[in-house]
Amino acid sequence: MPISIRDVATLAGVSVGTVSNVLNRPDTVSASSIERVNSAIEQLGYVRNDAARQLRAGVSTTVGFVALDGRNPFFADVVGGAEREAAARGLAVLHGNSDEDAARETLYIDLFEQQMVRGLLIAPFGDVTARLTRLRARGIPSVLIDRFSGDARFSSVSVDSVAGGRLAAEHLLERGRRRIAFVGGAFDIRQVTDRLAGARSAVENSTRPATLEVVPTHALTVDEGVAAGRRLLARDRVDRPDAVFAANDLLALGLLQSLVVGGRMLVPDEIAVVGFDDIPFAAAAAVPLTSVRQPSALIGGTAMRILLDEADEPERPTRQTVFAPELVARASTGAS
Repeated sequence: MPISIRDVATLAGVSVGTVSNVLNRPDTVSASSIERVNSAIEQLGYVRNDAARQLRAGVSTTVGFVALDGRNPFFADVVGGAEREAAARGLAVLHGNSDEDAARETLYIDLFEQQMVRGLLIAPFGDVTARLTRLRARGIPSVLIDRFSGDARFSSVSVDSVAGGRLAAEHLLERGRRRIAFVGGAFDIRQVTDRLAGARSAVENSTRPATLEVVPTHALTVDEGVAAGRRLLARDRVDRPDAVFAANDLLALGLLQSLVVGGRMLVPDEIAVVGFDDIPFAAAAAVPLTSVRQPSALIGGTAMRILLDEADEPERPTRQTVFAPELVARASTGAS
């Protein structure tokens, strides 16, 4: 049987109320009582049930976070920004990885609902509107991460992915590239379609003839980037693009691996490569990667502040925060 607060009180020779005060209001208890209670806790190995305590108090000290892809360093940095903001307020962040799987995403949302977290940050994959609406009815606010809330039903913190896609393609066009391939997928991820839309806009408005083809992938991973690179290498040289814009840096790094190591194509002489996110590995690649930067830690910290504001004041209007992307030019596109 688990050790109870009553067991601690019996061993310490004090009341259950005194043990509770030592745990929650030590300033109201004598030094000798604190010493006896702490000694009993150590001897028995007592661990307090914070979940039960939070339910009784009606206020949780945890926040849930559901990431779209926990393997992507971008989301690790977003979580880090959220954790720093939460820690400053005495809160902890529990996070799960949906791994671009709607069923897994639902599992985590339901789990955090059962835990009655203070609020939920989520980079959504599927349609989560109904579930987030149910959370809000139970007093648990939600903020969307890396996704603009078009109908303003929920607050959101994101980067303008359309503008980011436009920046990437315009940079390639300025470097003299005319046959651009967009590598990305799945296309039910809003960020992917937005980045493609921005790139397409830049190509369509180019003052010189240019083309944009789509090379779809099943996911936004290094392995999918490698596979896409191999498909490009299988073409005759005259049919290959002279530039690639990848929907994120993991895809771009996989492409670099495939093109440079496997296919021995010269980057950027034969093909230029641009990614998106500007994760730490981008600058450290064998050919340093040009990328569209998102302020990942700032996104996480901002989302956490908005979420806790809504938890404290449920009637606050929702807020849509959109940061501007920044192109960071490196050697993969011929920048010094």
